[in-house]
Amino acid sequence: MLTLNAIIVDDEEFARSSLYFLLQENCENVHISGIAKSVQEARILLSENQIDLIFLDIAMPGENGFELIPNAHLSNAQVVFTTAYDQYALKAIKASALDYLLKPIDIDELKETVLKAVKQVSLNKLSQKHKTEQLNLLASTLADRSEIRKLSLPNGQGGYTIIDSSEIINIVADSNYSIFYLAGKEKITVSKVLKDYEEILPDDQFVRIHKSSIINLDYLKEYNSKNGLEVTLKNGVKIAVSRRRASEFAEKVKSYTNLKSDK
Repeated sequence: MLTLNAIIVDDEEFARSSLYFLLQENCENVHISGIAKSVQEARILLSENQIDLIFLDIAMPGENGFELIPNAHLSNAQVVFTTAYDQYALKAIKASALDYLLKPIDIDELKETVLKAVKQVSLNKLSQKHKTEQLNLLASTLADRSEIRKLSLPNGQGGYTIIDSSEIINIVADSNYSIFYLAGKEKITVSKVLKDYEEILPDDQFVRIHKSSIINLDYLKEYNSKNGLEVTLKNGVKIAVSRRRASEFAEKVKSYTNLKSDK
């Protein structure tokens, strides 16, 4: 079987190492030519190696995975997105691109993806123009953040906790960590900064009201400006709204309540 030269691009050490070992143990025809922690590092690997396959994370600090797509085109490499975010449109994505892998990665799905990549590379059925169209369609579909409904959070025990976005009451920043407060569950602490989640959660439902706080408007009970603008959530927690975010918060609440009343 054709040997594929591949790279892994992911900012999480656990995600990088776990995918590497899964490939080593289950896909002997995949040679890992390099591992990158960022899009910038991945570009260097692509410039120095002939790469057939890229396992590419989406949500990363700085540049996200989509920004590597032009370099993948130039290198004539197949792209497999690895993502912790489930979306309604995943079936459509599977039909229009090489593949995606949802974290935590399933071994059988990984094997199927590698077989698909072997066929694409060896038969070279797709023209460069067609591949470009496919990747652009995939990027466009995945970029529809309003469809995100599940998150896979690293749990610090070598695995992931999968939650529904509707369970999130609020998220609090703690240095380089984010603390998720969930309805009916204990809090979960994740080693990612708040901005990472601000960028991927639906912005019509989740709003950053302070440099250290994101709230889910589904759980907003009341807000007032008696002692400075402050919100009260349905779990009784009170959180201050920063002055510079007050106007945006008010607009988000107005839009959200109008949306709810129309349903």
